[in-house]
Amino acid sequence: MPHMGLLDGKNIVITGVLTDASLAYGVAVLAQQEGANIVLTGAGRALSLTERTARKLPQPVDVFELDVTNTEHLVNVREALAAKWGRVDGVLHSIGFAPEACLGEDFLAPQWADVSVAMHVSAYSLKALAEAFVPLMTSGGSFVGLDFDNTVAWPAYNWMGVAKSALESVSRYLARDLGPRGIRSNLIAAGPVKTIAAKSIPGFKKFEDVWDDRSPLGWDVTDSSAVAKACVALLSDWFPATTGEIIHVDGGYHAVGA
Repeated sequence: MPHMGLLDGKNIVITGVLTDASLAYGVAVLAQQEGANIVLTGAGRALSLTERTARKLPQPVDVFELDVTNTEHLVNVREALAAKWGRVDGVLHSIGFAPEACLGEDFLAPQWADVSVAMHVSAYSLKALAEAFVPLMTSGGSFVGLDFDNTVAWPAYNWMGVAKSALESVSRYLARDLGPRGIRSNLIAAGPVKTIAAKSIPGFKKFEDVWDDRSPLGWDVTDSSAVAKACVALLSDWFPATTGEIIHVDGGYHAVGA
């Protein structure tokens, strides 16, 4: 597929790259191919994974430490990018985590100590990224988050599903408040893709087994390219009047009955 320069000259922050199987990695590769300047962020013990994976990208990139629950990290990365670029045009939110107790078959088991972690890292973090980078979006911009449609209760997804519902709401409120500044906030509700994050979900194979059969367009759990294309399109100027939206990239699974 020919590259069209959709992101020529744009400065994009990409979170959530762990390995080259990460959804965010596919976005990073395509963003570079479409002309973007990008940086990656990583946190904690996974930072070394992000740094290692960054070396596989078509062009060298800086990797910044960014734990979205750490206010100092958020300020440090903003200041570094103010010095490096002066302006940020887009941010990919590809962050999600829930303690093991929040997943599985017993929805009632987790206590607030665990649930609060899932909500902070998986939902409130979108607001935290906005607070960090909106001051650098002096020419408008775009936040794009990776979501998993949570209009129904999924097997085993439990409190991560609740966190995704919260993420969807956060995105809508950001769209409302940031729209007057020319800043958009949208989510991509992706179908299941085999990533490190997916492997941590008990019963993930149940999704794999049925998704392709029930999706009108079919679905390949090993191919994240459609998700990457949608993210890059939303980060570009080609959706100038779309905000507060959840765009499904799932082969059409969401549109048919189970």
